[in-house]
Amino acid sequence: MKIVIFGASGSVGRQVVEQALEQGHTVTAFARNPAKLDIQHRNLILFPGDVMDLSAVEQAVQGQDTVVCTLGSGQKLTGTIRSEGTRQIIEAMKRSGIRRLICQTTLGAGESWGSLNFYWKYIMFGLILRNVFADHELQEQYVKQSGLDWTIVRPGAFVDGKRIGQYRHGFPGTDKTSKLKISRADVADFILKQLGDRSYLHQAPSLSY
Repeated sequence: MKIVIFGASGSVGRQVVEQALEQGHTVTAFARNPAKLDIQHRNLILFPGDVMDLSAVEQAVQGQDTVVCTLGSGQKLTGTIRSEGTRQIIEAMKRSGIRRLICQTTLGAGESWGSLNFYWKYIMFGLILRNVFADHELQEQYVKQSGLDWTIVRPGAFVDGKRIGQYRHGFPGTDKTSKLKISRADVADFILKQLGDRSYLHQAPSLSY
């Protein structure tokens, strides 16, 4: 399958790139500096570009089967790169006739808010990551209103660790038993499982250990 990954040089994006290549997919890695990946593979296309440049985004999505969005803002706690970048991706997909979008946001967005504990609700997303959370919420609105064949993936807090392939997904916002964390490798594992499984089409499954 042909996949383009936006935010490919980020911590989750890199995992998606590596695992997709392992699975035999043809991968276009879109990032400001995709050379940071330091990966060479016959099925890897490095695509340097700014996600806010609609013409570059449109060129990158041409001929793809699936678009994966793992946009982040690095260490910045402000800005709207996730939401505005996703809006550019959606517009480029519509212009190019590409339908399938898998977008990574965060556990806590939308109806999954109820799964969070006090610390995440009122310290992290209430204060420290307030702007990041608002950006994710707007990002989800754009995806849900896109008219595309979308799946939103809502992972818990990222931790280091290997892919184990054993995690909880799709649990309701009333569930308070998850650990609220998951490895980046397992986030990528779940994202790639959506390529051949449309069970979560037009849904936003939560993801955590």
